[in-house]
Amino acid sequence: MRNLLLLAGLLLLEFAAVAQDPRRFETEVTNLVAGDTTVKKKNLILFTGSSSVRLWRPDIASSFPGKNVLNRGFGGSHMSDLIYYFDKLILPYHAKQIFIYEGDNDLASGKTPEEVMRQADSLLHLIRKKVSRRVNVVFIAAKPSLARWNLRETYTTFNGMLKAWAEKNKHVTYADVWTPMLDPSGKVKDDLFIDDGLHMKANGYEIWARVLAPYVK
Repeated sequence: MRNLLLLAGLLLLEFAAVAQDPRRFETEVTNLVAGDTTVKKKNLILFTGSSSVRLWRPDIASSFPGKNVLNRGFGGSHMSDLIYYFDKLILPYHAKQIFIYEGDNDLASGKTPEEVMRQADSLLHLIRKKVSRRVNVVFIAAKPSLARWNLRETYTTFNGMLKAWAEKNKHVTYADVWTPMLDPSGKVKDDLFIDDGLHMKANGYEIWARVLAPYVK
């Protein structure tokens, strides 16, 4: 019995290590940037982060008419994955503005808000060091969802920390998509999501577009 428990523990550790391995996105990221020679980099506005951004493709450009918007969202990524792929998904574009959506999957996987904030700080440091100290970076709040509503207290804690942190850093903005996705009673609107209860339908992205449009330079 003891050996079985030990084996089960080792398997869980192995699974966790694999699940956090950023190389799981290697093929997706390689394919994503394969056509970068055609990207127009003048006045480019970059969106990147996890699947909530990824699934906004290709409609994201039409959400911000007249703007040079590029979507580089990938997989079910974490903040740490975006740091790992910084040289491929952020650095080459020298964007004038960067929108980032990470934290949703991090918190759902068991990371604490404090852990995610440390990684957000590391990511911002990379941007400041390698892109520009003055580029405007917009961190999008973790959204509410049906699938993860049981984690709402953790999410609101993280969003509060993200907002306070953004206010302390120059050229950093916090965009609140959490509040407008709630109904008058304070519960998440259930008509915004596809069957998995996590990813958004078109009306969810309409809310995002309305929230983010004032921040788009």
